[in-house]
Amino acid sequence: MEHTTSVDGTRIAYRESGSGTPVLIVGGAFSRAADADEIAAALVAAGLRAVTIDRRARGESGDTSPYAPHREVEDLAAVLEAVGGSGVLLGHSSGAILSLLAAARGVPATRLFLSEPPLGFGERGVPADLPERLQQMVDEGDAEEAVVTFQREAVGLPDQVIEQIRSSPMFSGLVPLAQSVVYDATLSRAHDDPGPDLRAVAIPTTVLCGVETFPFLEVAARRLAAAMPSADLVIVPESRGHRVDPDATARIIADRLETQPQQ
Repeated sequence: MEHTTSVDGTRIAYRESGSGTPVLIVGGAFSRAADADEIAAALVAAGLRAVTIDRRARGESGDTSPYAPHREVEDLAAVLEAVGGSGVLLGHSSGAILSLLAAARGVPATRLFLSEPPLGFGERGVPADLPERLQQMVDEGDAEEAVVTFQREAVGLPDQVIEQIRSSPMFSGLVPLAQSVVYDATLSRAHDDPGPDLRAVAIPTTVLCGVETFPFLEVAARRLAAAMPSADLVIVPESRGHRVDPDATARIIADRLETQPQQ
């Protein structure tokens, strides 16, 4: 992977593949650059340049305290600068919230694709002190409990599903990402109900939503698309269970970019 340096000195790891318009894939909770390999390959096959990223505190990227959402905005700006200065943002889950925030803060995104942003519009009831409690667990060396608590209180997974994950081989790969879920919880708390500045983003925006996903995500996708004059909603039947279908998503992005008016 390649590295660039964010404003606060944090090294951010990213990988480029393909050629053409760069599409920066911004993953959600527990995701690393490698988790976007399939969508990256589909974008390359569609004639685009895919850029995958380890968000801070994940994979090969570093971390610098104190955290604030604007630090991750600066991270995305640094990566875009490294790959040519501007590009498309494809954000999934909390990565969709981050992508929208980045556009509102002036990061040079030419188009937004926001996949199932976990917005509650102030109505989900996620405990307000969740980020602080997660940080305390991490600081006390209980990363496993931080992961489980995030899954339960932020994602809304039932205890039975959480226990299945905890007893599966995948759980050991989630534990090293415990610090990053503090950041996801902080980001979501700050922008759970997108303010006027986020809703007013004028960049052409496509809100993507799959099927058989969490009901609140479908509601959020519809509400966000309706709230943003620059946005429209696209239902992606191939994407199921809060997972992005690589081929269908790449096809939508390529089609939209081909018909996008020249700025």
